[in-house]
This record gives sequence, structure tokens and C-alpha cells, in this order.
Amino acid sequence: MKWGYIRQIWDFGDTIEIEEKHTGRYGAKGQKREKREKPSPEDIKRQNQWKRERDVRRIIKWNFKKNDYWTTLTYPRGCRPPVKEIMGHMQKMIRKVRERYRKLGQELKYIYRIGIGSKGGRHVHILVNRISVDGTGTDTIISDAWENGHTNFRMLYEKGGYKELAEYIAKELEEWEPEEMKRFHPSRNLIRKDPEEKEIRRRNLVDGNGNPIPPKAKKGYYIDQDSVRTGINKVTGFAYRHYTLVKLDRRI
Repeated sequence: MKWGYIRQIWDFGDTIEIEEKHTGRYGAKGQKREKREKPSPEDIKRQNQWKRERDVRRIIKWNFKKNDYWTTLTYPRGCRPPVKEIMGHMQKMIRKVRERYRKLGQELKYIYRIGIGSKGGRHVHILVNRISVDGTGTDTIISDAWENGHTNFRMLYEKGGYKELAEYIAKELEEWEPEEMKRFHPSRNLIRKDPEEKEIRRRNLVDGNGNPIPPKAKKGYYIDQDSVRTGINKVTGFAYRHYTLVKLDRRI
């Protein structure tokens, strides 16, 4: 028997992200296909932004962990270098930090985003894997390598599955920020993985009244209710369902 729906699974260990959607090849038993619509420019923009945030969140989960550093690099008050110059400062700093990591037998991973405030102030946020080796660590290494101002370090926490952090990194540029800034700059060595795919034998994500069927948590996990997204795809006319499973802390 052929199935119309598939389940895509991204297993990060402590969390599992699941997307269930129609393949577009077969029907969905018991579900009346909704009228297909042409997505509006606003729909497309909103969907593209959601995908960017989703992809960044998954990159963070694959490559970073609790207690890595979310670091702010600042410039002195009134110092407003152009974006090209800031990029040069970042490239110089990253070269120095990467070299120190390698001498300590470690690999540097990062994602950074340049920011310009509404009053013109410049700063850079950089997510970096934290190390501590031979009496030195990431905070000392970055502070020594950043020659243009001050540094501020915050440890990374997984609250919300890094949702808010991914939204910030992937957000649109502010209206006063030039396009040349780009949204964010990742290191080339970041891990990215394809999902595991399974067929959904039920072939249906809605009940007899057309209402979404809530997902169920597998043993040892609970569902992050803020992650649940259900609806009808305007292009296919069929239902979709996205959600995240979070592993239960057995110490509680």
C-alpha cells in the first residue's frame, strides 16, 4: 500500500523535531482535499523566514551545547566603522582565535551577526563553542583577540530549544542596516544533517471533522506545546503537522 504522508525526523538526543506533511503523490484516506490557493507574497515571506529560523535552530542544536558562549563584542562609544571594516575586524579576530584553538587541539565553531542600533552604535554577537584547556579558555582567548573594544560573555542555555536565539540570529535586517551586512555568518565546519524519513501509515493528520489530530509523545519524552504547528498547506491542499519532543529529565 502506498502512503500520502511522510514523517521527517531530526534526532538531536535531548530533543527530536518532527515534520509530517503530504508527499504530493497520493491521496490522504478519510481527508477531503482543501481548495488549493496561490500563496500571497506575505505568505511566502513569512514561510521563508520560518524556514530560516528553523534551519538556524537545527544548526545550533547540531553544533553547540549548554554553556557554550553567546558573546557580545562592542566598540567604544562614538566609534562607528563601516560594515566592511567590521568584517575585517571579525576576520582578524577569528583567525587569531582559530589559531589558539588549534594549538590547544580544539576546533573553533561559530555563528556571528553584526548589529547596528537605531542610533548607529555598532556591536557583534558571536555564538562560539567554549573550551577550557591548560589554564586558559574561550573568554580569555577572545578577549585577547578582540582589539576594538570590550567583550561580554553569557553561557548558552537550551530554554525553548534555542528558539529565541535562532530567531535573533536569523531575523531580518533592520530598515537602517545595509544589505551588505547579511543576516549572519557561520563557520564552514558546522554540521548539517538530513532527516530520517518514515511513511505515516495512518495517512491522515485530521479527524473526521477536519480538525487537526494532536501529536502524541513517545515514551520518555514530552511534547513542547509551543512548538506544535498544524494547518493546511495552501499549495497541496493537505494537512501538515510540526512538533518537538523533549526528553524527560529522569533526575526529577
